[in-house]
Amino acid sequence: MSAPVFILGGYQTDFARNWHREGEDIFGLFRATLEGGLADTGLEPEEIESAHVGNFTAELFCNQGQLGGFFAAVDDRFSGMPAQRHEAACASGSMAILSAMAEIEAGRYDCVCVLGIEMMRNVPGDTAAQYIGGPAMFSGKECEDVKYPWPHMFSELGDEYARRFGLQQAHLAEIARTNFANGRRNPNSQTRKWTFGNASFEEDDEANPVIDGRIRRQDCGQITDGGAVIFLAGEAKARDYAAQHGKSLEDLARIDGWGHRTAHIGYQPKIEASKAEDYVFPHVRKAVSDALDRAGIGSAKDLDTIEVHDCFTTTEYMAIDHLGLTAPGESWKIIENGGIAIDGAHPINPSGGLIGSGHPVGATGVRMMLDCAKQVAGGADDYQVEGAQKAGMLNIGGSTTTVASFVVGGGSA
Repeated sequence: MSAPVFILGGYQTDFARNWHREGEDIFGLFRATLEGGLADTGLEPEEIESAHVGNFTAELFCNQGQLGGFFAAVDDRFSGMPAQRHEAACASGSMAILSAMAEIEAGRYDCVCVLGIEMMRNVPGDTAAQYIGGPAMFSGKECEDVKYPWPHMFSELGDEYARRFGLQQAHLAEIARTNFANGRRNPNSQTRKWTFGNASFEEDDEANPVIDGRIRRQDCGQITDGGAVIFLAGEAKARDYAAQHGKSLEDLARIDGWGHRTAHIGYQPKIEASKAEDYVFPHVRKAVSDALDRAGIGSAKDLDTIEVHDCFTTTEYMAIDHLGLTAPGESWKIIENGGIAIDGAHPINPSGGLIGSGHPVGATGVRMMLDCAKQVAGGADDYQVEGAQKAGMLNIGGSTTTVASFVVGGGSA
């Protein structure tokens, strides 16, 4: 990385809110996210030199494009500020982050806003499943007659693990149980007030019905309305900001490393390409390795906590071994020994992740980055991992078509 990129702070909406039921539209959600971020950081619109929006399907859910124009609609002091929108399915927010980082590293701007947003609960569930299905797949070539495309796709990922290495449903259930438990600690989690009995995590067709294949209800990330915003800065701006707010540069989180890989849009071609490989998705492993290498870290085991993309329990199961926390196919080992728990050796998704916290698609990457920043700055409150100084992040779009990984540390780490 050619220049350090610092995280001045940010804001997340309450993922339990249903904005449509409250009579709000996507602009209202955008406004609340942006104004919340400005209030929490104490930044003024005049200080923001550029902005990037992560969003997947506003046109389908809300009949709305041109989201960059929302900034000036919120506050006319943003009028004239350059703004861009980025789409890469569930990794849309990470693409916005990467672009904002590049502007800072190139010296174009010194303070950049990244806002992720998605409104998804304003249509029936079956409609939402289709809106987030085909567009991120190879449209017209995959899951054409499947009611719930993504549960089907990630059930197939579980089947692939079962064929190559063996897979026990109990290990997937423990991922779900852990993420819901973490979500109860998070004041912005969609599921923080949900309660479950033991049957909710078992192969019980009433308490935990099958959605598709091996994917049951509690294996799924949530359809969520939500926004998240972070403000990135170069070193000069970060130093001034810290001084103005009674902090030192060391108090601010910093993005220490990144990785970004893109593969075939179809699921099956990726599986076919990896048949002779150690990892099911070698490009995911490479994205993680790139981030660790750029951060000067030898292994993900040296991270204190990691936010991973658990759109389904099978996705997190894949993430564990692709991060290098276990050998390929052995993710079950740190699940069984409690390593993924918030007080375990390798805490995963202390926020609750997509299963426990919620998954507003375009906002997810930004929310993950915000939670990583909170962890290393000691600001995650009830879901703080004790002593966290280095946080990792793995965000994917589609059937791992777009992959982004980051390492976040303290300001001078």
